[in-house]
Amino acid sequence: ASAAALPGVIVAAVASLPLGAALGPEAPLIALGGGLALLFRHLVRAPATPQSTALLGAAGAAAAIAAIFGNPLIAAVLLIEVAGVGGPQLFVVMLPALLSSGVGAVVFTGFGRWTGLETGSLSIRFPTAPPRLDTGDVVWSVLLAVGIGALVHLLIIGGRLTAVFVAASPFVRTVVCAVAAGGCAALYAVATGRTPADVASSGQATLAGLAADPHAWGVGALVAVLLFKGAAYALCLGSLRGGLVFPALFLGAATGVLLAPLPGLGVIPGVAAGMAAASAAALRLPVSSVALVVLLLGNSETIPVVILAAVTAFATAELLPPGPPLTPRRPRGGARAA
Repeated sequence: ASAAALPGVIVAAVASLPLGAALGPEAPLIALGGGLALLFRHLVRAPATPQSTALLGAAGAAAAIAAIFGNPLIAAVLLIEVAGVGGPQLFVVMLPALLSSGVGAVVFTGFGRWTGLETGSLSIRFPTAPPRLDTGDVVWSVLLAVGIGALVHLLIIGGRLTAVFVAASPFVRTVVCAVAAGGCAALYAVATGRTPADVASSGQATLAGLAADPHAWGVGALVAVLLFKGAAYALCLGSLRGGLVFPALFLGAATGVLLAPLPGLGVIPGVAAGMAAASAAALRLPVSSVALVVLLLGNSETIPVVILAAVTAFATAELLPPGPPLTPRRPRGGARAA
């Protein structure tokens, strides 16, 4: 909707919806949100381009959708499909993917007399209910996301440097990196008296334990696990096979617990923002990161800080230098490096 159409949209909605029209308020409010965004552009005299019109219209519409459904995550996912991001190719890929994921889930978990297989719960449980967000939670979450985004980006660069190191002699140097990662776990256990499993493996089980009893971790243990697991994460990224997601989620959650004593920041908002920031910086997929963290947390109270942290960390990581290429450059003339 354009700014000029706003009066007509308002009059038509007021004249029809309260009088019993069998229609929902979403279309008028989406038009109102997009129109107000374009009106704001006109008031600040910003350049009017097709790109800015599409961007501001989508932003205003997203704000309206979030207000209607009471969930900003729905707004983001809905606009991806409605706006046709990716064009027709998006639906060509997504429809079979959605269908196959549904069928695969039914076969894996069972239906009818088919018992399926036992699966772990992709969720974490806090000992207390999520608090109502306040100013401190929101402000600290954004600042936390900037720092976590930068730190995770450095870990990704460390993984790239490790990959360059391993490429020169894959077998020997992969073993060296694996031993070094194991050494990180051993040093952590010696320094803290805790289990080396906190550093080893993905961190999925440790993440659940951290959320269930965050106060069981002292400041020294949290600092140590961030240092040693971060180092092991970078080493394994460039040498072994595995995923980015759960180690990043754990590092973000541990950072949130460590900084939770900051004035105005609670444990649950800190953990939520930390996980969202770390996963968005590692994956560079902010919408998917938000959806994953919301699924893990299982509550709607922390969704605003999850979104703010994911977007902030993603922007921070994108603005930083990308780091070295994954493979070493060959010298000019086509000769291989010695």
